[in-house]
Amino acid sequence: MSENTVRTDADGAPQTAAPQDLTPTDDPAAPANRLAEEAAAVLLDRAGIDAVDLACTLGSGWGEAAGQLGEVVTVVDADEVPGFHVSGVAGHSGRLTVIRTESGAHVLVVGARTHYYEGRGVDAVAHGVRTAAAAGARTMVLTNGCGGLNADWAPGTAVLIRDHINLTGVSPLRGAHFVDLTDLYSLRMRDIARQIDPALPEGVYAQMPGPHYETPAEVRHAGIIGADLVGMSTALEAIAARAAGMEVFGISLVTNQAAGISPEPLSHQEVVDAGREAAPRISDLLARVITRSLQD
Repeated sequence: MSENTVRTDADGAPQTAAPQDLTPTDDPAAPANRLAEEAAAVLLDRAGIDAVDLACTLGSGWGEAAGQLGEVVTVVDADEVPGFHVSGVAGHSGRLTVIRTESGAHVLVVGARTHYYEGRGVDAVAHGVRTAAAAGARTMVLTNGCGGLNADWAPGTAVLIRDHINLTGVSPLRGAHFVDLTDLYSLRMRDIARQIDPALPEGVYAQMPGPHYETPAEVRHAGIIGADLVGMSTALEAIAARAAGMEVFGISLVTNQAAGISPEPLSHQEVVDAGREAAPRISDLLARVITRSLQD
């Protein structure tokens, strides 16, 4: 039969190709998911457990919370876990830690966040979240240090994230993977946080691509479209967490007032210093929120 010959059935009608004749397309997310599964296997093996219950990524200023969650089961350097890299950003530990709480729950603490501006691609940004999901985490806690648009939020203010605006121009998802983000940030977790500290404000976080800080005009634009906070992380990770079926809780530390609002030039040292000063207070808050959420 030549290439141009049309196959017919017994009645002479043209035959359509059977399903087995069609070449299936590969899942574009498969390589990233496999890498996450490999990373999760390493962490669970080191910890000697079958699964974790919750995971948290600790951004600038939030690192001390890990020490208040319970007993450290294992600490693994990022470069020993598939897909992770030691961050060159000050304020990140470069380690992954598994902690056992007093209630017996296990928490994975990701101290090796990859930022989009590091140039490793969006899959590297989402890798920590995907690894947490592969390790069994049902809840993903995302923290960051950021600029504030509200002049009443002084550096050191913790702000609950109720929604976000992704201004990076990319998504951690690919293919026909449609995910509803209507209620992305957990109301349950925000209610727990407000039970612990009723004065906590909440706002909308806008992720910028970075690594440059925003111009005053960009900050004004962010405010016009509804942002209260601007930073360079979190939104892409939150999307990946929702796609993986996890509950998402986000909380920001205002480390500086945003460009055009701050009377001083912006610097990363300012972010580090503000995080260091606020660390004991916000770390206690976060540890209490995580502990209580695992008890509910």
